[in-house]
Amino acid sequence: MPLQTDIYSEKLSQQYTKFDVSNRLLFTGHSHQAWPDVAMDGMLEAFDVAARLVDTKWEKVFEKIGIMRDYLRKYYDDPDGNYTHCENTHHLIVRWLSALDLKNKPRLITTDTEFYSLYRQLSRLQEEGIEVVYVPALPLAGFAERLKSELTDNTAGVMLSRVYFEHGLVNVELPQVAVHCREAGIPLLIDDYHGTNVVQLSLRVSGLDDCFMLIGGYKYLQWGEGNCFLRFPKDCEMRPIVTGWFATLSSLKGPRSTGQVRYDSGDWRFYGATFDGISAFRGAAVTDFFNEYGINSKILSKIYSEQIAYMKYKFLKLDLNPSEIKLAHTYSLTLNGGFLALRSPNALEYYEKLKINGVLTDCRGDILRFGAAPYLVSRQIDEAFDILAKIVKKEL
Repeated sequence: MPLQTDIYSEKLSQQYTKFDVSNRLLFTGHSHQAWPDVAMDGMLEAFDVAARLVDTKWEKVFEKIGIMRDYLRKYYDDPDGNYTHCENTHHLIVRWLSALDLKNKPRLITTDTEFYSLYRQLSRLQEEGIEVVYVPALPLAGFAERLKSELTDNTAGVMLSRVYFEHGLVNVELPQVAVHCREAGIPLLIDDYHGTNVVQLSLRVSGLDDCFMLIGGYKYLQWGEGNCFLRFPKDCEMRPIVTGWFATLSSLKGPRSTGQVRYDSGDWRFYGATFDGISAFRGAAVTDFFNEYGINSKILSKIYSEQIAYMKYKFLKLDLNPSEIKLAHTYSLTLNGGFLALRSPNALEYYEKLKINGVLTDCRGDILRFGAAPYLVSRQIDEAFDILAKIVKKEL
C-alpha cells in the first residue's frame, strides 16, 4: 500500500547512492541512519583543509560546528541556547555530572528506561555511595507526579529521556517535570538522542528553555559519529570539574591564570579538548544538504509517523502468535518516536536471521526494533515484514 510520502522518499533516496538505500532494507534509522553522498564530500574537504591550513584548520572546524549548532537552534526554536559540541554524549554526561554538588547532595533521579551510557555511569556512581532513584517510566500518565514525589533537598540533579530508547514512547509530561524541578531548584538534563529530528519540540513553547539537553547526531540527524551536543541555558554558571582546555580558548594567547579556573562565555562552558574534526565537516555537509532540500522537522515528522503507522498495520496484518512476537506497547502512535518496537523472547534470534536475509534492524534484550527513515518507502516495509513473518513461522 503506497504511502503519501513515498514519492518524496523515493526521490530523496537518489542522494544516498553510497549506502545504496533503494536496494537494501535498512531499518536501522533509530540506531544508525544512512548518510547522504555529500557526507563523503565533507570528509574529503576535511582532509584538504588540514593539508592546506595545518594547525590553523580549527577556525574552519568550529565554523562547521556552527552550521550544526544553528540547525539545532532552529529545530528547537531556541535562539538563545548554548550548545557545546563533543564526540559523544557520555563525555557530556560526565562533565555535567561533575558540575553538580554531589558532595553535599549525593542523590540523583532518573528513570528505569534509560540508555546504556547513562545507566552504566549512574550504576557506577551508586557503587561509590551516590544514591540513584529510578522512577518507573510507565505508565506514561502520572510520571511527573511520581518524579515529583522523589525530589528532596539533597537531590543534585534529574536525568531522563524525552523518547525512551527501548520502546520508543515519548515522555509527554516533561513540561510538568520541568516545573517541579524548577520549583525545587534542581537542574534537569533531558536526553533527546531519540527525539531530535523525529518528534517536534519548541523549548520556548514547552517551557524547557532553562533545561539541559543531550543531542546526538549518530541517528536521526545523519551526522555520523563524533557529533553530539549539550544544550544549556544562556545564563548557566555551572563549573564542571571535568573540563578541557577548549573551555577557555579565548585566553590561551595571554599569560596563564593562577586564580580560579575560568570558563569562556557562550557555547564553551562544557567543552573538552582536541578531537577529530573530520566529523564536523561531515555533519555540516549533511546539514547543508538538509537545508538545500528543505528537509525540516515538519516533513520528517510526517514521514516518520506515516512509516511507523504502516509498520504497525503491516505487523498486525501478519497475525503472528503473540507468544512469539508482539507490539512492545499498545499506546497510540501519537506517543511513539521514530521506530516500531516488538517484544519477543526470541528477539536476538530474529534479529540475526533478519540480518542474514538482508533486513538490518536492532535488538536490545527482548526488544526488536524497526527504524523509520526519510529514504525508506512502503515496498521496503512490505518486504521486510514479509521476511519477518517467514522467520517467526520458521519458514526461513
